[in-house]
Amino acid sequence: MIFNFEEKLSDSPFVDVIWRNHSESGGPFISVAMSRWQMVVTRYEGKTKLTVRGPETKATAAYCPAGAEHFGILFKPGAVMPPLPASLLRDGMVDLPEARSSSFWLNGSAWLFPDYENADTFVDRLVRDGLLVREPIVEAALQPGLQEVSIRSVQRRFLKATGLTRGALSQIDRARYATMLLQGGASILDTVDLAGYADQPHLTRSLKRFVGQTPAQIISKKEAEQLSFMSRLRHFPG
Repeated sequence: MIFNFEEKLSDSPFVDVIWRNHSESGGPFISVAMSRWQMVVTRYEGKTKLTVRGPETKATAAYCPAGAEHFGILFKPGAVMPPLPASLLRDGMVDLPEARSSSFWLNGSAWLFPDYENADTFVDRLVRDGLLVREPIVEAALQPGLQEVSIRSVQRRFLKATGLTRGALSQIDRARYATMLLQGGASILDTVDLAGYADQPHLTRSLKRFVGQTPAQIISKKEAEQLSFMSRLRHFPG
């Protein structure tokens, strides 16, 4: 195993989970599709950087060196950073410029790198400075019975805020949920039913696209590859 993950819930209404890991050994892993954007702080060989990562629409191959430490803030759908909206970062990322060894530049100001312990305080400051806001239509669109807004307007604002269509967000969340079920011991047929897939081929196509593995590979300890962060606290069933 490359990573040892730890996570916790946040007190912030803008954040889903806060996570961290340490790579015990270097090696390849699969970066699983992700419907949320996140901020990730990486510490490696005495260097620190903060990366804003957009949503990921498919599984990709990645590599992590031994001894690297990562800490991430995973934001809820509808949480928007106006200078770097998720719509501009889909399947991409931006490393914020370093100010000093302990700080980075954001919106013309130097900010201390946050850590796992003070993440909520860091998020609160982003909100106070207007660098983190909410797009209320996203939360409303994720609920049944949306009223008073045209379908086209909802789609446009949803895509701008999240970087994804409502359908794509749901598909990614469902695939991650199915992966958690399989890793937790559910059978393939039970996973089809619990995650709402039409049949086993539908599940297989989804997982190959978004997770990079078939259901059988996820279940098999011999064939299963290391996956990127998969929250045990939020399953995002969609």
